[in-house]
Amino acid sequence: MTARPISETVASLMPRAKTELAELVAFRSVADPAQFPRSECEAAAGWVADALRAEDFQDVALLDTPDGTQSVYGYLPGPAGAPTVLLYAHYDVQPPLDETAWLSPPFELTERDGRWFGRGAADCKGGFIMHLLALRALKADGGVPVSVKVIAEGSEEQGTGGLEQYAEAHPELLAADSIVIGDTGNFRVGLPTVTATLRGMTMLRVRLDTLEGNLHSGQFGGAAPDALAAMIQLLASLRAEDGTTTVDGLTHDAEWDGLQYAEGEFRKDAKVLDGVGLIGTGTVADRIWARPAVTVVGIDCPPVVGATPSLQASARAQVSLRVPPGQDAAEATKLLTAHLESHAPWGARVSVEQVGQGQPFRADVTSPAYTSMAEAMRIAYPGEEMQSSGMGGSIPLCNTLAALYPQAEILLIGLSEPEAQIHAVNESVSPEELERLSVAEALFLRNYAESKKD
Repeated sequence: MTARPISETVASLMPRAKTELAELVAFRSVADPAQFPRSECEAAAGWVADALRAEDFQDVALLDTPDGTQSVYGYLPGPAGAPTVLLYAHYDVQPPLDETAWLSPPFELTERDGRWFGRGAADCKGGFIMHLLALRALKADGGVPVSVKVIAEGSEEQGTGGLEQYAEAHPELLAADSIVIGDTGNFRVGLPTVTATLRGMTMLRVRLDTLEGNLHSGQFGGAAPDALAAMIQLLASLRAEDGTTTVDGLTHDAEWDGLQYAEGEFRKDAKVLDGVGLIGTGTVADRIWARPAVTVVGIDCPPVVGATPSLQASARAQVSLRVPPGQDAAEATKLLTAHLESHAPWGARVSVEQVGQGQPFRADVTSPAYTSMAEAMRIAYPGEEMQSSGMGGSIPLCNTLAALYPQAEILLIGLSEPEAQIHAVNESVSPEELERLSVAEALFLRNYAESKKD
């Protein structure tokens, strides 16, 4: 009896995958106890561990990482002499932001317009389900031909580095011949893509103090230094008039020489309003993959509702800086800190606190593992050839793994294509992408095992 193709097996498993993704999305696993109970992350970690045990993984463990969160580990032994592949995903998610702006509850997987909506559906709970689908398809077709390690991180979105520190303290744990990071995405739906580069990042909180306490704006305004006005002026110094990031000492003119991103497509993907221009100079690919980008991700200030006519004595902001390959995140942190300290107006007192940092990453797309993935994607996406692109986001663990295991081949794939709208309201995953990428990953594992026999 001839075994049915991997693609047919994965297709038959999709209803179960949807049920499981719904269960996993239901956990409000934001790794910030100030926003959601820690028990939500613990419950999600327990679900992931149970799923690995059900697939006959050994040594399944909840790893208590130094940042106070848990990563989930499991090991599935393969045939004697087979290579080892590490599969990565994370089960923690971004906060849902304004839940009233979601068209369906953020922690309730909802099918609409051919997509499955829910926080983490693409980033990156769907990535864990992708790994399960690939392994189940192989098991149904004669067995998994490699030894597999799975690691599901519990604080990737917070950037607190718990898993990186744990891996550095236990370097043997995640050792592998090849590593598949399931946390990026295709350039667009239906175009198979591996991610060649990731920007690093640094996250700083800056506070300005100008007065001993708030003052009446009519009585003192015009002479007394307002901390909120000072903060607005300080943050404005981080960009040129055209929107280019202008942190003192930081290079911002690199060029991207690979796959290009048409401006019209980018405007559509980013949902830029008609008449509103893009910021920066150079190609879109230059701006989002090869150059630094500063973003003010939060400001502590009085809300409009209930505001009083007062001068603010203190103001605080959180600033993110994306750092492209070729630049050092630690040096970028120093430059950003120095810029914030030197550009505060009117002698305002400045304090800067670092709350996260990760180095940029560049993959070796010429490695044998990429050949195996290209062959797999060619079958999973008939008529399409694998593309390589950059990604503006950060996965700090990649550099840790590259340093710990310099011989390991690292591939980055995933479900976060532009329509997924990760980190925004109404995040979603394409079930067709989940299905095809699961097929691709299963075929990759088979191809990779065969390549190691030569």
